[in-house]
Amino acid sequence: MRRWIPIVLAATVTLTAAPPASADASGAVNCAKVKCIALTFDDGPGPYTGKLLDLLRKHHTKVTFFLVGGRVGKYAKITRRMARDGHEIGNHTYTHPHLTSLSDDEVRDEVGRTQNAIRKVTGREPDIMRPPFGDTDDRVGSIAAELGLSQIVWNGSSRDWELRNTAAITKKVLGLAKRDRVVLMHDIWPETVKAMPKILTTLEKQGYHVVPVKSLLRGRQLNAGELYPIGGWN
Repeated sequence: MRRWIPIVLAATVTLTAAPPASADASGAVNCAKVKCIALTFDDGPGPYTGKLLDLLRKHHTKVTFFLVGGRVGKYAKITRRMARDGHEIGNHTYTHPHLTSLSDDEVRDEVGRTQNAIRKVTGREPDIMRPPFGDTDDRVGSIAAELGLSQIVWNGSSRDWELRNTAAITKKVLGLAKRDRVVLMHDIWPETVKAMPKILTTLEKQGYHVVPVKSLLRGRQLNAGELYPIGGWN
């Protein structure tokens, strides 16, 4: 028993130690105290998403994935892993249409089917969505509010769908680096995934913490239908 006492005390000290200054009480990054940037990935899951998840785990990094409902079932294992690894998951509609061109019921169907697909695989429904192409208006926002979803857009784009070159994507994303920036990327392009090691390493050296979008809010809760960030799309 004498030999057991110091071991218990040491474990107690470890468990009750205060989080670092850059973290809040839960251990999450505190973006009020450090430089944060949100990397967000649309249109997956896909064949390269697993490699991206491996890399993010290696860097102890969490991001936001906006999933296309029609792909969730096909990549159910990857989707479950996203949730298990603690990444933020959002709704990106079922077939990736321009929502402003659809009827109210069609918008509800696109979003609702994706909510169901994600819940079926992960056990939880998202509370955020990203309208494909950033194509939204007051009507779409009202339907999002009705379904309990906030709208997340972006204020910096990697343009990876256009560049399709690892070096160019890396340069573009690093050039966008700014505190509280929300960067649009796509995990369906292999060049984007290949760019991520240098992007993450460089951002870390520059003092950035890569976080899920909602971490940028510093504890504020988004309202259903609210659009964030304001002044986005570039």
